[in-house]
Amino acid sequence: TMGEIDIVARRGGLVAFIEVKARRTMTEAAESLGERQRQRISRAASAFLQKEPILQGLDQRYDVMLLAPWRPPRHIIGAWREWRSAAQ
Repeated sequence: TMGEIDIVARRGGLVAFIEVKARRTMTEAAESLGERQRQRISRAASAFLQKEPILQGLDQRYDVMLLAPWRPPRHIIGAWREWRSAAQ
C-alpha cells in the first residue's frame, strides 16, 4: 500500500505533511521514525498531491509531532533534515 499521512496542513504557499509518533518516552517517539517509514510517507504525500492539483505548486515540508505521556508535544519542523536530533 501507499501508506497514510497523519496530518496534512496548508498555510499560504506551504503544505506540511505531519507524522505523529506517540511512545512511552520522547526518545522512543523520536527514534520510531526510520528511513523506510520516511520514504513511505514521502510516497504517500506524492500520491496525495496527484489527487489534489490545487496543492501541487506549493512548497512542501515534512514534520513530525512527538507525543509521550506527561510531556508537552514536540513539533519538529522539517524533520527529514532534523529527525536524528529530535530526542535531544
